[in-house]
Amino acid sequence: MPEKPYLLFSDHLKETFGERVYKISVDAGFGCPNRGAGRDRSGCIFCAPDGSGAVGIERGRSVREQLECGREVMLGRKTKARKFLAYFQPFSNTWAPPAELRVRYDEALAVADIVGLAVGTRPDCLPPEVLDLLAEYARRTYFWLELGLQSSHDSSLDFIRRGHDYATFLSAYQAAKAHGLRVCVHVILGLPGESRAEVLATADEMARLNVDGIKIHLLHVLRGTLLGDLYTAGDIEVLAQEAYVQLAVDFIERLHPATLIHRLTGDGPRELLLAPLWSLNKWEVINAINAEFVRRDSRQGATCRFLTANAETG
Repeated sequence: MPEKPYLLFSDHLKETFGERVYKISVDAGFGCPNRGAGRDRSGCIFCAPDGSGAVGIERGRSVREQLECGREVMLGRKTKARKFLAYFQPFSNTWAPPAELRVRYDEALAVADIVGLAVGTRPDCLPPEVLDLLAEYARRTYFWLELGLQSSHDSSLDFIRRGHDYATFLSAYQAAKAHGLRVCVHVILGLPGESRAEVLATADEMARLNVDGIKIHLLHVLRGTLLGDLYTAGDIEVLAQEAYVQLAVDFIERLHPATLIHRLTGDGPRELLLAPLWSLNKWEVINAINAEFVRRDSRQGATCRFLTANAETG
């Protein structure tokens, strides 16, 4: 296979562990400041009732049972998988007292073949005592903190009802880095009202911070969400595939060349997806992104403005 024009997280895992490592998503039962402890509020306008990115999770089971089930599914796909990361994905997986977090994280690490943790959360769910706990796990095992941002523009964060501003993210990010944590930042391309220049300004911010990793999400419109209501009413539009491909490549070109790319796009749950339906063909989108890099004779970091050693890392 030809060398990819960007740094893939999956390649990093293979280099680190000597073989492929797969993520297994689990729902540990935590709530979210935007949704409440009972998850009974609407939250961000794009978030599905079961939480963002919740496809295929065996809810109603313990963390251990979910991981064991996920491991069996992976083995059944003939992936030759032998090592896994426990990915605490839906809702805010640091929004609980440290003692409760420790129980869930330890339960995950006790499962056979789990070699590390990835913990997804929000910038407003990282008080000092929780960061101290996460730093302990980062010393014990392979660990990633996945931090939702979506955009560096407060106007966009207000529109999607994110519940925090960019300054809150920046403070949480810097605190996490001061605790020695690897941080993967989540962003969304295609937010209503964001111009290309604004999207690339977010890429520049990620390059300035020299973030360890990034997940690039395509905006999905799902049934049962406030965003879905806006789309159905004709109040918003979504990106066409070609527009997304161009924007994603522009974005990656602006990133620091050392940032690991955890995701290039996404595919929402088929039964809930309203738009864009082209996103269901995930590999077609990824292949189009790769082809665009070839057409441009370009790669990650090609237009990065922050390649000096003094890039801010917190």
